[in-house]
Amino acid sequence: MVEIVDAVAALPDKSLLVLDDDTPLRTRLGRALEQRGFEVALAAGVGEALASIKVHAPAFAVLDMRLEDGSGLKVVEAVREARPDAKVIMLTGYGNIATAVAAVKAGAVDYLSKPADADDVARALLAQAGDRPPPPENPMSADRVRWEHIQRVYELCGHNVSETARRLNMHRRTLQRILAKRAPR
Repeated sequence: MVEIVDAVAALPDKSLLVLDDDTPLRTRLGRALEQRGFEVALAAGVGEALASIKVHAPAFAVLDMRLEDGSGLKVVEAVREARPDAKVIMLTGYGNIATAVAAVKAGAVDYLSKPADADDVARALLAQAGDRPPPPENPMSADRVRWEHIQRVYELCGHNVSETARRLNMHRRTLQRILAKRAPR
């Protein structure tokens, strides 16, 4: 963490916008990034983030992809318009290739899956163009990735078990058993 604090201290502009509708996550991540030297502004929704960007365009942004009042991609575009040199990182609990591509096309420089460690977020924000990030210290297990994917499809199907099972090419009862269990680590 010392090297991260030193790298942030050397930055001319340390302003950072953290956008997430999950209050505990937003608060913890904001506090952790403040401890690493960033000047953090927190936003709970798209409207709040857009208002914050109009007042002061941040040098860095950590944005949730899916929010209650819209998509984080709209905020990526607003940050890019207000400040083309800003570094934007997308966070999501529903990571897949299509959303990662959409985030990068909108102007994000990296895409991290939740739960993301504050050090991983800081490293992604401080990475130079062309740097390859190191593999994560605590990657999600294959069981957790499968569970996240099933939860995402279930949510997209409006919590309809039969439709979710059909789209996943899975027996309905098997899906019901998976949904009844707690999330794997």
